[in-house]
Amino acid sequence: MTKDLTHFDEKGRARMVDVSAKSETQRRAVAQGRVVFTEESFQVVRSGGVKKGDIASVAELAGIMGAKRTSDLIPLCHPLPITGLTVRIEPDDAAHAFVVTAEVKTAGKTGVEMEALTAVMTACLTIYDMAKAVDKSMIIDDVKLLEKSGGKSGDFNRDE
Repeated sequence: MTKDLTHFDEKGRARMVDVSAKSETQRRAVAQGRVVFTEESFQVVRSGGVKKGDIASVAELAGIMGAKRTSDLIPLCHPLPITGLTVRIEPDDAAHAFVVTAEVKTAGKTGVEMEALTAVMTACLTIYDMAKAVDKSMIIDDVKLLEKSGGKSGDFNRDE
């Protein structure tokens, strides 16, 4: 089964998808990514030993701010009334990484996957920015949608 790319019209021109006929439903998306450090620099950042302060709390706030600006960054993304948004950053000591998880909710006509992914990327980029003085070799990786619910296309769960 082949699905069409919805952001192009029949002539191949970019378009914002028309959602005016869709029903409003409760929608939710969870995305995740991580920033991987060298072991030495991870320990420095993990112990709070950077001049810019508590990286996790600043990056969590940045992720929230990024999600709210998604439609300004992604050209064909609809501006959405976000009704719930959390960004959490947890250390993964074994991987020398910080794992960023974002959950976004709305009651609307289109999903919040892009907002969740934007929150994760903004938080990861903030971690990179704040820690680059101790480790320019950091890697932002494993950014992905974990779950989404609501809407015509149904639910998605990466673990299933």
